[in-house]
Amino acid sequence: MNAARPLPDRVRRIQAEMAERGIDATIVFKPENSFLLTGFNPIIYSHPVIAIVPAEGEPMMLVHALRDDHGRASAFVSDIRLYGAWSTKVTMGPNWLDALVSILGELGVASGRLALEEEFVPLQRYRQITERLSDADFVDASHFIDTVRLIKDPDQIEMARLAAKLADTGMDEAVRQIAQGVSEREISIQSMHAMNRYWTENLPDIEVADFGTLEGGAQNGLWTWTLVGDRMFFNCDNPTLRRPQRGEAVSVFIWANANGIHAENERTVAFGPLPDVNRRALDTILDIRETLRPMLRPGTRYADLFLATKAGLEKAGYPDNIPGRIGHGIGLGAHEHSSLDAKSELVLEPGMMFTLEPNLRVPGVCATQISDTILITDTGCEYLTQSRGGYIEV
Repeated sequence: MNAARPLPDRVRRIQAEMAERGIDATIVFKPENSFLLTGFNPIIYSHPVIAIVPAEGEPMMLVHALRDDHGRASAFVSDIRLYGAWSTKVTMGPNWLDALVSILGELGVASGRLALEEEFVPLQRYRQITERLSDADFVDASHFIDTVRLIKDPDQIEMARLAAKLADTGMDEAVRQIAQGVSEREISIQSMHAMNRYWTENLPDIEVADFGTLEGGAQNGLWTWTLVGDRMFFNCDNPTLRRPQRGEAVSVFIWANANGIHAENERTVAFGPLPDVNRRALDTILDIRETLRPMLRPGTRYADLFLATKAGLEKAGYPDNIPGRIGHGIGLGAHEHSSLDAKSELVLEPGMMFTLEPNLRVPGVCATQISDTILITDTGCEYLTQSRGGYIEV
């Protein structure tokens, strides 16, 4: 570990949220959040990676001994503790719970006010912790961590731009493949190949691994899936051998990431001239996107973006086809918690990043899916994904 690495601002913002709530330490298990606060993604989480954030000072990281070398090479924190048994590694004990209790005792907060991610921590693990630390007062950390994740730090924005370039590369290739009339599967394979080739040739120091689970890892997070014609109503499905027919629309969905930060790029492509009903739906969405563009600036409410979309759909004659939301947060997750919907109380701020994807589904008739990853700046916005937009026909 390079101890000279400065702590990112998100650590200070987590601690500011803790101070408001009188929290002595936050214990973080969720892979995206432990990465947020330590910089370490082991890819497979067969043993917990735990970030312990004290009220002051840098976070501590508790990992299984077999992750020691990888963790020290990757994390931006310097205080890394080990548990378990692995070769000659010196650890704090055989399991994470004993080690965690020891660390909290060392910090003098074992009977203090502690925060856990209640929306993520399994019930069994929650019981283990609360029973061992029976004198502590436990509160939920989920909401305030999500709030901190809304604003991206400069290092995260830099990675988002790289992820968006990867996604654009994949989309450009997908459009070329659609023009050849090949299957959903071939379009997706060639799109992912293009992204991986760009990664290999241009980003030698960037990881594209995604976040894993207890039972598996995601070594490569450059993903494309393609849905043709009526399969567009599935929204997300494994690509098949279905080929587009002339006059059908094809939707391409791409998630890419660079060092854990995601970008999303989605386009609906016409394979030959579309029937009037399909073309009208696409043109309606493209017009609404242009209406929303000047609203993408600090001070605009999420809800206002949704309501403007709703008004545009109603005006165009689609009052029965209003989507539930027109976008979502993005960053460590391809789908972070915030939704651009009518109920959201969020207001756009510099550093926020989200997808803009107003869409139209007319059951049994037509569907659209167009999405860009957008960063809110001090004066407006930056479209991070920049591949060909508008009406695309091949």
